[in-house]
Amino acid sequence: MAVRIESGYPINGYIETLIGGRTENQDSAGFKDVELGCLVVVCDGMGGGNGGSTASRLAVQTVIDDMSLAKDYHDPIEKLTDAIKHANEVVYTTGNADPSLKGMGTTLTALLLSEHSAIIAHLGDSRVYQFRGHDKVFRTNDHSMVFQLVKQGFISEEEARNHPQSNVILAAIGIGDTVEPEITEVSYNKGDRFVLCTDGFWGMMPEKEFIHYASGSGDLEETIVNTANEVNSLGIRHGGGHDNLTAAMIDIKRNSKLSPKMRTSHIAILCSLIGLLLLSIAMNVLVCIQYSKQTDSAITELFFSKSNKSVVDEGADSADVFETEVSDDEVAPEEGQEQ
Repeated sequence: MAVRIESGYPINGYIETLIGGRTENQDSAGFKDVELGCLVVVCDGMGGGNGGSTASRLAVQTVIDDMSLAKDYHDPIEKLTDAIKHANEVVYTTGNADPSLKGMGTTLTALLLSEHSAIIAHLGDSRVYQFRGHDKVFRTNDHSMVFQLVKQGFISEEEARNHPQSNVILAAIGIGDTVEPEITEVSYNKGDRFVLCTDGFWGMMPEKEFIHYASGSGDLEETIVNTANEVNSLGIRHGGGHDNLTAAMIDIKRNSKLSPKMRTSHIAILCSLIGLLLLSIAMNVLVCIQYSKQTDSAITELFFSKSNKSVVDEGADSADVFETEVSDDEVAPEEGQEQ
């Protein structure tokens, strides 16, 4: 049965975890309202013996305890980062102090929901999704060897999901003395759904199929339970022995104060349109300049043509006057001679 996330914030949330085909559930999850928001943490432990379960439990508890001490005037990203780094110190120190826990570690996903925004932190291959209807609007990128191959274009995400080395993690809590969590701040809309989940939950089916189940529009508790049962059934049909599976699903009941950031693809389209607009303006300016030059040339040519015609006409008039004057002078003496 799924556990309801009790919160004073305007959300509806549940956590579900199944042991899968393993003898022990090494996943851990927790939640708590703190002054900076509603905090939800999901971890997937790694290590022999009870090392994995110890690591995930310590990580969840340390992050929640540290964030419980933060005040509402503190920087939430800074505080969440510090809490995760402290969790790493606790797990790493505990593992080194006890030979039976040596080498233990855990992935981590954390979601801090406030009226302002959603702050998402992660390490390893556990994921955080943000759905809007049936559309994926955000997803964390795995810190794993196979996902590096995906980013470099060598394999597809579907090939990575079924890769024999898909469990090779490049970043996690407790595997080193220091850690740098990847943290992202996003806006959200009323009706959005956040899903924090271990790789045992998201990795059993192609992502499109997973999104279909996890973004279902029915009752949220039924959605998370049905999705977990479907994943578990797939594991059984594939021979059993499949991983633990844990998820937290949170539905949002109002918009965040943070305005949504423009997607990279939208920015690229906008820049292209602006470029085309500037090019169009430049071409129109060149056409206008060329037309202006041609018009000025035509006007100048017309002006000089008329000027020359005027000079010729005036010359002709002067000649007529001169001839008239000369004729008058010639006639006068003749009249005098007759007298």
